[in-house]
Amino acid sequence: MLLSTVSIGAQTLDECRRLAREHYPEIRQYNLVTRTEQFNVSNAAKAWIPQVVLSGQATYQSAVPAYPEALKNMMQANGVDMSGTGMNKDQYRIAVDVTQNIWDGGQSKASRAMAEAEAAEQRSRADVSLYDLQSRVDGLYFGILLLDERMEQTKAMIEVLGSNLNRMRTYHENGVALQSDVDVMEAELLTAQQQLGQVESSLTSYRRMLEIFIGRSLISDKLERPVMPIIQDYTSTRPEFALLDAQENRLTAQRRVINSSVMPRFGAFAQGYYGYPGLDIFKDMTSTEWTLNGIVGVRMLWNMSAFYTKNNNLEKISIAQQQLAVQREILQFNTRMLTTQDDGEIARLRKAVENDARIVELRRSVRMAAESQLKNGVIDATDLLRKITDETTAALNRNMHEIELLQAIYKLKHTLNE
Repeated sequence: MLLSTVSIGAQTLDECRRLAREHYPEIRQYNLVTRTEQFNVSNAAKAWIPQVVLSGQATYQSAVPAYPEALKNMMQANGVDMSGTGMNKDQYRIAVDVTQNIWDGGQSKASRAMAEAEAAEQRSRADVSLYDLQSRVDGLYFGILLLDERMEQTKAMIEVLGSNLNRMRTYHENGVALQSDVDVMEAELLTAQQQLGQVESSLTSYRRMLEIFIGRSLISDKLERPVMPIIQDYTSTRPEFALLDAQENRLTAQRRVINSSVMPRFGAFAQGYYGYPGLDIFKDMTSTEWTLNGIVGVRMLWNMSAFYTKNNNLEKISIAQQQLAVQREILQFNTRMLTTQDDGEIARLRKAVENDARIVELRRSVRMAAESQLKNGVIDATDLLRKITDETTAALNRNMHEIELLQAIYKLKHTLNE
């Protein structure tokens, strides 16, 4: 995947979230949903526009109206030529039918509401997808911060090990230390350098993945550590709740559509046609000329068969609403569990951070004392390495706990959708 050559200026969590949201393909769904909604609402509104149908037909009938035999005899007795009279069996018509809704039983209004509810549901689904995206971006961002701290502490450990290795070599040259002490220190230094390479490789992978999410290159080697947020309200506004609300609204709109389907429809209509035969049958029995004809009126349509399935369809909606209620309870339960878990993790990390500074201070003091003891031959290189490792671990834990505390708080904010 190609990344934009434009780099971001602010290496902040909020900036990465914003860029990831803009770059994520799901964001284009909003525009498509809006356009679809506009078309559907427009189609529903056009139900009130007069409907025009143009048609044409040519037919041949096996039988047509004719004068009764008695009437023909009577007319012929009065000198009227009745030979060959009668309507032609071939008939032709070109017609225009115009209908106008007067009342459609609320169908068009229900259809508009249904279109709007479906669009709102689709937008809510996009919100849920983007909400999940934020969690993934946060995970990568804080992962980079943690790896940065591990890399810095590993470099600091390498520096201390290198300094002590040089000191150990001097001690060996002066006969104060054994070659094995030098070897142990050098092996530990090489191990730390290997660990640094692994951390750098992982850091490169994390940065690359974050760049893919935001669609741009990170211009700085360091990401900015977010400020410590304050959470005041523990009420969750996760977009999944909004999605359930949108689904409930769609079911309500669907119920209105079903109710409108059993209502009668009233409309006005007009029909005009040019052809043969016309509306004057008696005239057409003596003449085959095409004529203009027209009909206007009011029509009622009532689809009684819609009652057959109405109750079943409404019952299905009721069941779907009950399912949504269960899903809402599950979501509320899971949210409370996540909130409690996040809150407990925050409390644990706060306690750890309170003690970290003192632990690092003590470990540094012990390591410095061990270096003096090594010089005086009181301890060997292995003991000193243990003290160096303890100090490095303490410093790493302190910085890691601070970042983990930030991550836990932002995770809680994400759970609450603050």
